[in-house]
Amino acid sequence: MTGARDVVAVVVTWNRRALLLASLAAVHAQTPPPRAVVVVDNASTDGSPTTVREQFPDADLQVADTNSGGAGGFARGIAHALDTYDPDLLWLLDDDTVPGPGALQASVRAYVDYPGADARPAVVASRVLWTDGRDHPMNTPRPKPGARAAERHRAAAVGCVPVRSASFVSILVDADTVGERGLPVADYFLWNDDFEFTTRMLRGRTGLLCPASVVEHRTGTFGSTDVDPGERFFYEVRNKIWLFTRSDGLSPAEKLLYGASTLRRWAGTFAASRRRRVLWRGLRAGLQAGLRTGPRPNAEVLGD
Repeated sequence: MTGARDVVAVVVTWNRRALLLASLAAVHAQTPPPRAVVVVDNASTDGSPTTVREQFPDADLQVADTNSGGAGGFARGIAHALDTYDPDLLWLLDDDTVPGPGALQASVRAYVDYPGADARPAVVASRVLWTDGRDHPMNTPRPKPGARAAERHRAAAVGCVPVRSASFVSILVDADTVGERGLPVADYFLWNDDFEFTTRMLRGRTGLLCPASVVEHRTGTFGSTDVDPGERFFYEVRNKIWLFTRSDGLSPAEKLLYGASTLRRWAGTFAASRRRRVLWRGLRAGLQAGLRTGPRPNAEVLGD
């Protein structure tokens, strides 16, 4: 490892220019800032690329021809960052994430100071707040199920909590682990892409939630993934089937645990929905697609 400052940020955006500019300003204001900031624009039509070139000329802007979602955007951006900069750490952020002062420094410190040089964390997740200061339920990972006392103590030594997964809103990822275990799967596109990626990075490795690394997630509403998804429920079902049957991010026992949790959450979604017919259609179609097909290779999805 060349040093704590050897971090490259990757920000993925699509048609949220004002939010993106606030995010990039906060990223550049970190002390110390990332060595480079890669911005992946997923074919925005709101003038985002032009504005980024004008206001952040040092940003490494990558403009895609099509919108491949967060999964494809991060796959593209991480690959570019690894090939171009060969960093020690990757800081992955959504375009509506505004990191507070010291957010990056706190995550890096937790990574560097974690006890045991042979057990560097693979992922360090930030504490995610909504615009009113509440913890954002959509992006607050639960403590790792079944974490051993020694693991909890090591995490506590750097002011953290062990976790098993995290979201793309703001995570610090060990670049060597990505090199060993692969990029995000672009064909997930919508939902479960960050869960699949981080569980794959963290299987048998250390993941931390770092409360001292605070970011603000400027979503339009305050809520969780239990909100009625409507037609998009298809992607939740298909991608969960892919995750449980075609990803090696979870062990067999974990698949049973998370599978049961998924069924409970789906039951809650149906119970609260006023459009259950839409959800039933999405459930049937998602099950069929998830069982009959698998995610396509990134090269095919991204056209690379």
